Amino acid sequence: MAEQFDVAVIGGGPGGYIAAIRCAQLGKKTALIESRDLGGTCLNRGCIPTKALLHSAELYDEVKNHGKELGLTGVDTGYDYSVMAARKDSVVNKLRRGIESLVKGRKITLIKGMAAFTGPRTLKVIDAAGTATEYGAANIIIASGCEPSSIPVPGAGLPMVLNSDAVLSLTAIPDSVIIIGGGVIGIEFTTLFSSLGKKITVIEMLPGILNGMDRSVCDAMTKLLSKRGVEIHTGAKLEEIRVSAGGAVCAYEENGVKKEAAGGMVIMATGRQPVSKNLNLAAAGVIENRGFITVDEKMATNVPGIFAIGDVTGKVQLAHVASAQGLVAAAVIAGKKAVMSYDIIPSCVYTNPEIASVGKTEDQVKEAGLPYKTGNFPSIGNGRSLIMNATDGFVKIISHAETGEILGAHIMAPRATDLIGEIAVSMKAEATIDEVAGTIHAHPTVNEMIMEAAHDVEGLCCHKMV
Repeated sequence: MAEQFDVAVIGGGPGGYIAAIRCAQLGKKTALIESRDLGGTCLNRGCIPTKALLHSAELYDEVKNHGKELGLTGVDTGYDYSVMAARKDSVVNKLRRGIESLVKGRKITLIKGMAAFTGPRTLKVIDAAGTATEYGAANIIIASGCEPSSIPVPGAGLPMVLNSDAVLSLTAIPDSVIIIGGGVIGIEFTTLFSSLGKKITVIEMLPGILNGMDRSVCDAMTKLLSKRGVEIHTGAKLEEIRVSAGGAVCAYEENGVKKEAAGGMVIMATGRQPVSKNLNLAAAGVIENRGFITVDEKMATNVPGIFAIGDVTGKVQLAHVASAQGLVAAAVIAGKKAVMSYDIIPSCVYTNPEIASVGKTEDQVKEAGLPYKTGNFPSIGNGRSLIMNATDGFVKIISHAETGEILGAHIMAPRATDLIGEIAVSMKAEATIDEVAGTIHAHPTVNEMIMEAAHDVEGLCCHKMV
């Protein structure tokens, strides 16, 4: 007879392993099924390795461009990318071992292999040796994640055309790189390689980079990257990739004009697609749409006892959202009341300076017809930012003109990804813009910019030039 569990979780990424841990905490006999390393894309092929490399690149860029004015002498401003890559791997390995210990400590059964449904309560798991084992579970959580997608253009399969997974495995990089896609992944790679002195060309089909973020942030980052020598082509459609003596040539059309860009490597940063085609969802009767699994606010599918969380749901493809969804699913399985809300979700881009946002953009507020006010404060007016030589940026807060409710915030500043938490908590607690403005913030900190922007909503910012 197949071993039975209260809960079986398919996928050990930030949604899956968190769901498994919470289920175990709530007294459920839990299995976690993963064919690769625990931590999923985020830890092994995404968030963590990218940010580890970006940290090295940021330090190099800081010393190279500001070392002398900071009083640093005798500093070697060269770098060894293979060492950066090795440190990245070290960070990933330490965090992965931590997750393994967490799973083991909660008495979760870790099953290595590829899972597929054989019925609404049964799974077949095939291990690396090809051995198939049957398991049963009263509840199943699908957390299979997503993977890089490509676009069907001639030459997309050439060896010098890499997706984000392959790029993070490199130990050396060429002097020039073409990046297809100006979304978060593309612009983070742009930041990484341009900080290391590489010639970068970005080709984006949409009218601007970082689509979906507040226009003020997109415009500011576009100008900053251009000032740093990055070529950004928007409204540009990739037509073909060809081999050249130096690597590759990308042919594209920009505003009706045929153009070409050359580089030693091409990075496809054109989005991600769900990992679900091998799950045999039909055997369980689970409804999907183009591979994305349909769920309700409780993360439940159309089949009782089967849940889905994370990128495979097609909701919001962020690691912290997957974790939150995992907690909701675990709570529902344990008989608790829980629903998933997508109103207050921080979004981060690890550029230099960083970008972070939460809530509505100004365009979205306008479209909703809400009366609103905005407050802005520039990085150049903040003492801590000036100390850090990071004066390109700002904090922008949008509030309801009548109630003072915070509708959204958009930050381009040092450690913006840390700062956005204050706004998210404020929105969750339903704090008004006056309450944020009236909260004493420590000095000197970048965090003061939030207070200053909140004061500026009413035109009462003392440190803003007029």
